[in-house]
Amino acid sequence: MNERTNTTVIASLCLVFFLGTTVVVGRSLDHLRPQGPAEDVLYLDSPKLAKRASLGYDGLMACLYWTRAVQYFGHRHHEHAPTFNQLAPLLEITTQLDPHMLVAYEFGANFLAPAPPNGAGEPARAIQLIEYGIQHNPPDWHLYYNLGFIYYLDLKDYTKAAQAFAQGAQVPDAHPFLKTMAAQMAQHAGEFSTARMLWTTTYDTSNDELIRQSAFDHLRALKVDEDVTHLQEAVTQFGEQTGRLPASMAELLASMHVPGVPVDPENMPYRLDKTGRVLVANPDDFPYLTRGLPPGYKPLPPYARAHQ
Repeated sequence: MNERTNTTVIASLCLVFFLGTTVVVGRSLDHLRPQGPAEDVLYLDSPKLAKRASLGYDGLMACLYWTRAVQYFGHRHHEHAPTFNQLAPLLEITTQLDPHMLVAYEFGANFLAPAPPNGAGEPARAIQLIEYGIQHNPPDWHLYYNLGFIYYLDLKDYTKAAQAFAQGAQVPDAHPFLKTMAAQMAQHAGEFSTARMLWTTTYDTSNDELIRQSAFDHLRALKVDEDVTHLQEAVTQFGEQTGRLPASMAELLASMHVPGVPVDPENMPYRLDKTGRVLVANPDDFPYLTRGLPPGYKPLPPYARAHQ
């Protein structure tokens, strides 16, 4: 019997052994799990019990639980089920049996946080899962991205989203896009100083011209957003003190003891409409602008803006 034949026989025996072990483990789970409707109570909900039932084959058990997690979600999603009670336990057991199974964290981020029928509606459990992944896989920037994504899309917590993206941006070989996302989230949160710092860092450290242009445009829009915010706060304060709106920008600025008229990065003065809204003269000059826009404003598409 030659060497190739020996290798084939050994591999076949190993495959049979592992398949047999999988059957044994699966039967152990079926005996240990609580009894109930298949779609709601399928498996053990304790990582310790699952680890004990694995008989030392933690990696094999993790693969088994991962397969069941995918099947469970697929079935419930297909049926438009209102709950996904077992998804979080399945993913938690999978990752505790094998903390380096990165696909399980990504799966968890995508399907644990969104509300049914698109997910389990458990963003807190999703965050716990991702943080566990970061603890055991600190060099992987994708996990920070997933964490920021949950805070941004599902919780609308721009501050924590910015923090997650910024932390991920510090990981060696992290994608430069994390810096961009961190700055954008900070801007949404109204933290102008943080956003300015992150966008400036992005502009100064990137060699990609598209990223640098995006950072430049965001910095310009950020300057306008900050100016408009401060002026709008002054309008509110003026109304509280006088019981009326300022008649003009000049009257508002006089109450603020500000010499001259504030201008945007295009050197155009801000204006005040009859309803007390502070507006930008030409909003199309500032992609990514969020404040100072006239009611009903719709930005020009990029190709139209480029040919103005």
